[in-house]
Amino acid sequence: MKQSDTIERILNSASALFAERGYSETSLRTITSAANVNLAAVNYHFGSKRTLIKAVFSRYMGPFCESLNRSLDECPQDDESSPSIDQLTRILFSSLFESMEKSGSCPQQFMRLLGLAYSQSQGFLRHSMIEQYGDTYTRYMIFLKKANPGVDPVAFYWRLFFMMGATIFTLSSYESINDILKADFNRDSSMTEVVDLMVPSISALLRGDKN
Repeated sequence: MKQSDTIERILNSASALFAERGYSETSLRTITSAANVNLAAVNYHFGSKRTLIKAVFSRYMGPFCESLNRSLDECPQDDESSPSIDQLTRILFSSLFESMEKSGSCPQQFMRLLGLAYSQSQGFLRHSMIEQYGDTYTRYMIFLKKANPGVDPVAFYWRLFFMMGATIFTLSSYESINDILKADFNRDSSMTEVVDLMVPSISALLRGDKN
């Protein structure tokens, strides 16, 4: 078996198991069993469970940040024509789905992993994300703050996490929520339709609209 095949199998198994069970609850032995490799292979390629978790995240965050940066490159830089919060919200979601489609990744799985990074006290992972992808985050924040001048920093901080919470819950639970919709209303919504409905609400939340 090629080294690249072994790494891919480990990452695929780790991604699925972390998303399903959580980081703390998933042992390396469980991952090696699912990937049909021995523990030595994980230790050789990744060295530790923390390094493996970081590698799993890089599979999603790398392509996503590349796509987001390309979109931001196309945005006007001057204050008068810089993108609105609505436009920036759509840029964020379009970059997410573009990157997931190109890499063959699952948005639901990524959202589940991202949510667990904040709910399971994975401080090392958040630090790693800032270290690796903080420049992209800062760049996007500059555009957001330009589109919403004068906002209180603490209020804006919480609005960002409200946005993240709504996005993570909705996308990571998409199948379950859509099943409830079908049962209650005999209707069906694609994920694209869900995002189209979610964008105005997310944008209003970031602006702090009161009506």
